[in-house]
Amino acid sequence: MKWLDHLEEWLIATLMGAATLIIFVSVVHRYASGLNTPLQDWLLGLNLAWAQEATIYLFVWMAKFGAAYGVRTGIHVGVDVLINQLKPDNRKKFVLFGLLAGALFTGAVATMGAGFVWHNGANFAFHSFLGMDVSEMIEGPTTPDLEWPTWIIYSAIPLGSSLMCFRFLQVAWNFARTGELPHHDHGHVDGLDEETEPAKA
Repeated sequence: MKWLDHLEEWLIATLMGAATLIIFVSVVHRYASGLNTPLQDWLLGLNLAWAQEATIYLFVWMAKFGAAYGVRTGIHVGVDVLINQLKPDNRKKFVLFGLLAGALFTGAVATMGAGFVWHNGANFAFHSFLGMDVSEMIEGPTTPDLEWPTWIIYSAIPLGSSLMCFRFLQVAWNFARTGELPHHDHGHVDGLDEETEPAKA
C-alpha cells in the first residue's frame, strides 16, 4: 500500500493540472475568438461557458483532498501552547483525544455526506447502471453549465472526509506507538538540499 502514502499529492496535482489546462484553453479561446482570422467563425462556435464552473468544482475537490494532506503532513493550524506545557503522559492523552475527535468528526461528515450524495441522485444512477427498477426514484439535479449530475460533484464531501478520517486515525496510531506527530517545516523546500550538497562539494 505504498501508493497510499502520497495519494493526496497525486490527486491534487492531477486536479490542479486539469484546472490550469481548462482555464488556459478558455482564456486563449476568448482572446483568439475576438481576432479577425479565418478560424474566428469556428472558434465562436465552440462553447466553453462551462470552463469556469468546471474549474470551481476542481478547486473544491482539491480543497477536500488538501485537508487530508494537511492532516498527514501536520500543516493544519493548531493552538498547542497549553498542551505542550503538560506532563508527557497528560499531553499524550490530550493529543490522542484531539486526533480521535478529528477522526470522529470527519467520519461523521463522510457518513452524512455519503447519505446526501446517495439520495441526491447516486441511487438512481447506480440502480440504472445495474438495470434495476428506477420508476420510484428521482434522477436528481444537474449542474447549470456542465449539466453533470450534482451527486458527482458532491462526492468530494464523503471521499475527501473519509480520506481525512483515515489520516487522523493513521496519525493517532503512529503517535500512540512512537509519540511522534507529523511536523511540517515551513522553511524547508523539497529537493533544495539535494541540489546544494553537490554545489558545496
